[in-house]
Amino acid sequence: MSTTEERISYQPTPGLSYDPADARYWQKDALDAEVRRAFEICHGCRMCFKYCDAFPTLFSLLDNKVEADVRRLGPQDVQAVMDGCFQCKLCEVQCPYTPRDKHEFQLDFPKLVHRYDAVHLRERGKSLRDRMLGDPDHAGQLARASFGLANAANRSRPLRVLMEKTLGIHRDKLLPDFASQPFDAWAEENGLVSPEPGGEAVLFQTCFVQHNAPELGRDVLDALRASQVDVRVVKGLACCGMPAWEHGDLAALRRQARLDLDLLLPYVEKGARVLSVNPTCSMIMRREWPHLLEGDDRARAERLAPSVMDPSEFLWGLRDQARFNVGFKSSPPGGRIAYHAPCHLRAQAIGFKGRDLLRKIPGVTIAASVMECCGHDGTFAMTVEGFEVSQRVGKKAFDGMRAAGAEVWATDCPLAALQFAQHAGKRPLHPLSILARAYREDGFADLKGKGDR
Repeated sequence: MSTTEERISYQPTPGLSYDPADARYWQKDALDAEVRRAFEICHGCRMCFKYCDAFPTLFSLLDNKVEADVRRLGPQDVQAVMDGCFQCKLCEVQCPYTPRDKHEFQLDFPKLVHRYDAVHLRERGKSLRDRMLGDPDHAGQLARASFGLANAANRSRPLRVLMEKTLGIHRDKLLPDFASQPFDAWAEENGLVSPEPGGEAVLFQTCFVQHNAPELGRDVLDALRASQVDVRVVKGLACCGMPAWEHGDLAALRRQARLDLDLLLPYVEKGARVLSVNPTCSMIMRREWPHLLEGDDRARAERLAPSVMDPSEFLWGLRDQARFNVGFKSSPPGGRIAYHAPCHLRAQAIGFKGRDLLRKIPGVTIAASVMECCGHDGTFAMTVEGFEVSQRVGKKAFDGMRAAGAEVWATDCPLAALQFAQHAGKRPLHPLSILARAYREDGFADLKGKGDR
């Protein structure tokens, strides 16, 4: 820490801003003052030493390079700290100094990193990798146009080496297959796309379900409809914008959010809830859109946010109603389920309703509730610089799930499921996929006697 005479105040600087509509947000000198203040606070606290590499990097630099003086950290030092953050949000969950807690220091480290990335993206421009990873919808469209060649390329070692060299996507990263038909096209074929706004709920299937895992969307619909939920599907929804915002691309996030607001708000205005299959998407729609968008879109995002829910959260709210379906026809093999709590679900402070729903299935016990970060964190684990780090960060989660000795694993995050599949040997199911299977005769036949998926 700086000496008493030179110590940086913990109080907000005049450049404090987490709002991109504020001119101060984009001023580099104002940003630098806030970065130094945040580093001083974190250096004095040191609570967040175990989440990502941002804080260990900061503490090591302060202890071993600059004699605890944050003013002596150079631009490359600051960059190294910021690059260590992969937006799991767990430091904000644990931090006692946040705006959420109405603390006078007003420290939100993940939002500060987003601000840093956005300011620097304006200077350097978007890389090819930023463009590819930041626009999953475009990637999905290109993959379908390849008639399966994209999936083959993802499994080809020479092409993966080429992808690593040209895009910076690690050659060993397990990438999800692209579905031949997007989820909303399947829904339309089956008469599930709503002709007009209404219903109790509208599904925000997410870009992952739309392009990679339409079967997960079908399971969520089955689980909701089993309890007579009037849930609608909308065609043409875009990515929530988080993959673009991970790299500081605010323009792309705003463009995608505007399209989603156009499609979803008519349902919300009719009283429907917006059910997002991925906790990352529900988090950004609830907590990020209302301060990242501008003008009328910001006002519309503020109207949408209170209606956004996790589908398990919504279904848990029906558990005491007569329509809640307890007519389960099958149970997971062994009856023991290991549950992983995604970071972005923890960040929303809504509890673990998917885990709680699983206990409704006869014979099911939760063998473990693992709260450690899996390390995938959006697109971070896909990158050359993030792949090995993600394994190290996720090791406690991998070990915790294995130690439970359960034949079936569960997580609310589809990307976390990929991470566990690659590095822990078993692919978890979404809680509502497990619930949907339990409503079917012999719904777990494909899992019996199998050690992994």
